[in-house]
Amino acid sequence: MSVEKTLSIIKPDAVSRNLIGEILGRFEAAGLRVAAGKLLRLTPERAQAFYAVHKERPFFASLCAYMSSGPIFVSVLQGENAIMKNREIMGATDPAKAAPGTIRKDCGKDVEQNAVHGSDGPETAGSEIAFFFRPDEIF
Repeated sequence: MSVEKTLSIIKPDAVSRNLIGEILGRFEAAGLRVAAGKLLRLTPERAQAFYAVHKERPFFASLCAYMSSGPIFVSVLQGENAIMKNREIMGATDPAKAAPGTIRKDCGKDVEQNAVHGSDGPETAGSEIAFFFRPDEIF
């Protein structure tokens, strides 16, 4: 097993419903450590830059509008197999298809407002973390 870092975003719908503490608590209870965190609001341009990989997809415009609609909480989670563990705790992208007890099942509204985002692999985690955090902000 290897110690990894991954990016986690608590999305605007979950932030507006005061779920930051509950969601971070689930990650910590599963053995992940918060190595960095901040509350911020993406501009539409920053949202477009972050989700540029999806720019050709039909949901790109609505995703960027939603992600810039209110504050988000971004964090770096660290621990053994953090990327896979984070994804297991989050659950399937569509809350209707997510396993019981996962964040998306319990806190998500729909496939877009699904409460959380997490990196899908080591390379993505590295670039996503660098998008939001300078090295000196990660402990």
